[in-house]
Amino acid sequence: MTAGILPLNSTMSDFDLVALASQGNRAAFKQLYVNHHQRIYALALRLCGHVAQAEEITQECFILVWQKLPQFRGDSQFSTWLHSICVNQALSSIRKQKSFWARFIPIESDIEPHSTDEGYQGLDKLILKLPERARMVFVLCAIEGYQHEEIAKLLGIAVGTSKTQYHRAKQLLQEML
Repeated sequence: MTAGILPLNSTMSDFDLVALASQGNRAAFKQLYVNHHQRIYALALRLCGHVAQAEEITQECFILVWQKLPQFRGDSQFSTWLHSICVNQALSSIRKQKSFWARFIPIESDIEPHSTDEGYQGLDKLILKLPERARMVFVLCAIEGYQHEEIAKLLGIAVGTSKTQYHRAKQLLQEML
């Protein structure tokens, strides 16, 4: 199959699209992107709290997916695999940004997150106002369905810290409402 020549049916499953894209079919990969980019962007934005950084994370995520697609074994759904790549990419980006700015800005800076994205209303705006660690734990647990053990491993914190941050986030959200 040549890259992108095959006409794609919008009802093709992710499984079929992944099979084609892993053989270099760019049209199939584009369809995977169309199917999943909004959810990946929303997750990245909830984790990092900044529109520009979320856009960059989304872009880096899909570049990485294109590179690693031939390695996808299909043991899980494509969306699950893509989701885990996004979470890891977002956490990596947040760590890099923190270490860069730590040289210039005091740690306790209280920068208001961007709220210019019209697609985010209500609760999403409140989530973006949470402190970074509490926001990451809350998003991963309440929105994405991760267990505290998984969150602890991803963030390099204790399970108890994950639970504490989750309850702190819930309490702060209730106070904001």
